[in-house]
Amino acid sequence: MEIFDTTFGERVSGDRKRTVVEEIGDAVAFARERLGFHPDEKQEMVLRGGRRVIVNCTRQWGKSTVTAAKAVHRAYSAAGSLTLVVTPSGRQSGEFLRKAEEFVRRLGIKVRGDGDNEISIAFPNGSRIVGLPGNEATARGYSASLLLIDEAARVDDALYRAMRPSLAVANGDLWLTSTPYGKRGFFWGEWEHGGSEWERISVPATECPGISAQLLAEECAKGDETYRREYMCEFGDMEGAVFSRESIEAALQDFPALDL
Repeated sequence: MEIFDTTFGERVSGDRKRTVVEEIGDAVAFARERLGFHPDEKQEMVLRGGRRVIVNCTRQWGKSTVTAAKAVHRAYSAAGSLTLVVTPSGRQSGEFLRKAEEFVRRLGIKVRGDGDNEISIAFPNGSRIVGLPGNEATARGYSASLLLIDEAARVDDALYRAMRPSLAVANGDLWLTSTPYGKRGFFWGEWEHGGSEWERISVPATECPGISAQLLAEECAKGDETYRREYMCEFGDMEGAVFSRESIEAALQDFPALDL
């Protein structure tokens, strides 16, 4: 049986067919060979992630780029699939889709929208990638194979709850990626208390090849919460908080009644 390789616009068979199938099936090989994206070790872990994935990472690691590669791989390899991308704002969703568009061009596919959604990419195999703003009112009515929530720590809990049912029919995958933003919200909640179904990947700046040790030393010398949050992936208390999260939780515990 022949398959049609849209990258080269030709039918392939035999040994070439096996190579194409292997490349398409392996997200890391696909990223390298088809997208020209060479992931580091942690980015490979992300690309090979499973059904429920949380990526807690440093700033400037390339999380949007690696998840854009994942979105394009899903759309290319799963015909007729829908990948939804949710960010805190329409502008950020547009930036994410621009990264995906560059990868689509490298596949030899003309970039076009789906005709219904302003921020979208339609593939020849019927798959789509749709970017949504951080607005619960306009984020309903979809059935997705993959839901990617980028900058998840800054996305409202209500939007997260509204989007999860979009995975119900297809039993789709859910990925959360972000730099921490305090001990609050669903991103922290799923990371800390979400259970064993989640695959958790932590990428502090000390494990990021693209961030220099000199810069980290300079930032660390400032000795503030920003360094620990933005570079070391720590869920600290929110700035300006009067009480720590631990103090609040301790105050809410049930204590035995006093025998007076």
